[in-house]
Amino acid sequence: MSTFASGRSGRSGRSGTPARHGPRHRPSRTSLFVTGDFPARRWPTLLLGTAGGLLLAYAWNAKLVDDEIGFSSADALLGHDAHGTPITGVLSGILFAFVSGLAGSFTACNIAAFGAVGPLVGQTPSRRGRLLHVARPLGWIFAGMAPVSAAYGALVGLAGTHMPQFSTAASKGLTPRSIQSMATFGLIGLVMVVLGLAAVGLIRDPLAALSRRFPNAPLVLVGALIGGFLIGRPYPLFRDLFRHAANTHNPLYGAGAFLLQSIGNIAVMALLFLLLARGTGGRLQRRLAADPTRISILTAAAFLVAGVFTLVYWDVRMLARLGYLWFPPSPWG
Repeated sequence: MSTFASGRSGRSGRSGTPARHGPRHRPSRTSLFVTGDFPARRWPTLLLGTAGGLLLAYAWNAKLVDDEIGFSSADALLGHDAHGTPITGVLSGILFAFVSGLAGSFTACNIAAFGAVGPLVGQTPSRRGRLLHVARPLGWIFAGMAPVSAAYGALVGLAGTHMPQFSTAASKGLTPRSIQSMATFGLIGLVMVVLGLAAVGLIRDPLAALSRRFPNAPLVLVGALIGGFLIGRPYPLFRDLFRHAANTHNPLYGAGAFLLQSIGNIAVMALLFLLLARGTGGRLQRRLAADPTRISILTAAAFLVAGVFTLVYWDVRMLARLGYLWFPPSPWG
C-alpha cells in the first residue's frame, strides 16, 4: 500500500497521520520584525520601499521643515524666539531640551521611528488591552533610547566644546561635524535597510539568535537608533542645546537634557500609536491580522523607506552638494 495519503482530508487511509505532501511549511517567527509570513512576491516591496526612500531624499526640504515647522513650533511653545534667545540656566535648558525635541519630531531624522509600526499592531480583546499592546513596545524603545541619549549627553558635558560635532573647520568642504553626521546616519540607515530586507524575507534575520534569548531586543535596537540621532544631528535647535550643555561642563545636566530631547522626539510617535490603537476600535489590527503578510510588508516598507532615505539624504546628497558625486538636485535645493 502506498505510504502517501489519499482523499481530500490530507490524512492517510488507516492511521489518520498527516500527509507528507500537505501544505508547504511556512517559516516561523524569528524576531518581532520577522514574522515568517512573507508575501509570495517580495521584490515589489523592495522596489517600492527603495523608490519611496529615493523620492523622499530628493524632495525633502530641510529649510521648510526646520525653519517653518520646527522653529515655529518651538517659538509657540516657549513663547519667544527659540533659536535667537540664549539659554540662561539649567531649568530653562531642561525646558528647551524637551521643547526642541518635540519640535524636532518633524525633521528628517524622525521618519525612521515609524519603522517600529509593525510589532505594534495585532488583535487584542479590549480597548485597555489595545493601549497596553502599544505601551509595552514603546517602553522597550525607550529602554534602548535612554542610555544612548544620556551617555552622549554626559560625554558632551565632560568634553565640552572639544567634541567633533562642535567643530565647523572645513577641509575640502567637509567639517568634523558633517563627517560625524554622515557616519552616524549612514550606519543608522544601513541598519534599517538590513532590518527591512529581513522583514520581507530577502535575507536571513540578523536578530534571530539574540531574539531567542531577549524577545524585545529588536525594539531596544530601534530605541538605540533613535537615541543615536543626537550623535549626528545638525538640527539648529539641537546645536543650541549642544553648545549650552558643552559650556556647562556638567555631565549630569548633559545626560538629562539630551534624554529629554530624545523623549520629545518620540512623543508625537507615541501619541500617534496610542490614538491609533484607541481610535480605530481594533479595526486596523483586525484588518492586518486577517492577512499576516500585510504586517511583514508594512514593517519592511517602513524600514526600507526610512533606511534608503537616511543613507541617500545624509551621505549621497551631502557628497553631491560638495561635488564629490552626482545626485539630482531638487528645485528648492
